[in-house]
Amino acid sequence: MNGRRSLRSRLTLLVAAAVALAIAVCAVLCWFVVRAELLRQVERSLEVPKGPQGVEWIESYCAGGPAGPRESSEHRPPFRIPSVQLIYTGGGRCVVGTAPVKVTPADLALTQAPPGTRRFRDGVTDGGEEVRVMTRNVGPGIAIMESRSLEEVQATLAALAWILAGVTALGVFCAASAGLLVSRTALRPVGRLTEAVEYVARTEDLDTRIPVEGTDEIARLGVSFNAMTAALAGSRERQRRLIADAGHELRTPLTSLRANIDLLLRSENTGRPLDPAPKHRLLTNLKAQFEEMSTLVGDLLQLSRAEDEHEPYVEVAFHEVVEEAVRRARLRAPDTPIEVELRPWYLRGDQAALERAVVNLLDNAVKFSHGREGPVRVRLRDGELTVRDHGPGIPRGELPYVFDRFWRSSSARSMPGSGLGLAIVAKAVRDAGGEVELENAEGGGTLARVRLPGSFARPAGA
Repeated sequence: MNGRRSLRSRLTLLVAAAVALAIAVCAVLCWFVVRAELLRQVERSLEVPKGPQGVEWIESYCAGGPAGPRESSEHRPPFRIPSVQLIYTGGGRCVVGTAPVKVTPADLALTQAPPGTRRFRDGVTDGGEEVRVMTRNVGPGIAIMESRSLEEVQATLAALAWILAGVTALGVFCAASAGLLVSRTALRPVGRLTEAVEYVARTEDLDTRIPVEGTDEIARLGVSFNAMTAALAGSRERQRRLIADAGHELRTPLTSLRANIDLLLRSENTGRPLDPAPKHRLLTNLKAQFEEMSTLVGDLLQLSRAEDEHEPYVEVAFHEVVEEAVRRARLRAPDTPIEVELRPWYLRGDQAALERAVVNLLDNAVKFSHGREGPVRVRLRDGELTVRDHGPGIPRGELPYVFDRFWRSSSARSMPGSGLGLAIVAKAVRDAGGEVELENAEGGGTLARVRLPGSFARPAGA
């Protein structure tokens, strides 16, 4: 049942229950405090001293027995006593008044106590009336019992109980009303957030924003929701752009492949096969286009991975990674000189991703340095890798976009490539906790800088 209640009703019920419990506890405590005070007043009335004459009169009265002169002015008691009785060790008693009280063993025990010892208790008369009793030792083997009726006290407590019950009921009603008001006020931002979430789920409109007021937990929740929708909107936009750019980049090699394959099929179907030399060039071109498509698909898969989708991080000797990447670059471009200066550097990361990033930087440097004066210089010092070429450089206005996916400089659009190489470099370096930047070098060409956290010495146990 509670599971089907709304948050507002549960909060209202909780507030009402808490306030009702507090009022009920206060009412019960008040009733007991008043009861204790009324009983103390009754006990104080029983403690009024009667002096030696009063005790002597009672003993004289009881010595005369029941037939003694009770109503004569000579034997009229010198004090007001609604009910008094003497009790003796043997269990006998002498009653003065019209409300004899039942004697208990505890009362009889006081007849043997030291003189002046007293005790208060609730008692009952022989007629069944509830009274407050004080028993006090007045001599060896004798105790006096005095009592007061509790009828007025009980009537007062009963009236007080009804008053407190009414106050409690009124308090519960007021608490429920206050709880409803508080829940409506407190949950109004939650209601707006709920409506926004439902709207986004219904329309998939990630541009929805929630107005944020204040700095409390609800405001922080609204800020977090806005940040989440903004991140989702950015992710969806990047995905849309990636798909659009991938489709654009794939269209050209696919069109070229289709044209070349159509040419081969037409030559075979018409019975006019191509000469061996043109056919060899065509097949070589097809192979290169397939390799380009394979590289493009691999790059797309690499970029589509989330940040936590990578091989387990291991201790990497980065200088050895750079050395292997240089070896591969020399195999691809044996005519381009590459100068290398490497110092040891160890870090934690994905070795395959870092090697691919360095290979991409070297491929770019070799591609733009081909046929130009000056070697490609590769240096690794203090965790900073620099790759410098002597190519045409990059226009200053295009530098902020060099790591964007599918972006290609105006000087490189006539060259092979998909525009994903530097984007892969940026992702691999970022995943390893480093930084990468590209700038124009003095004297021409470009300079790539990669900074990675690590140390000079190999970690213990690596």
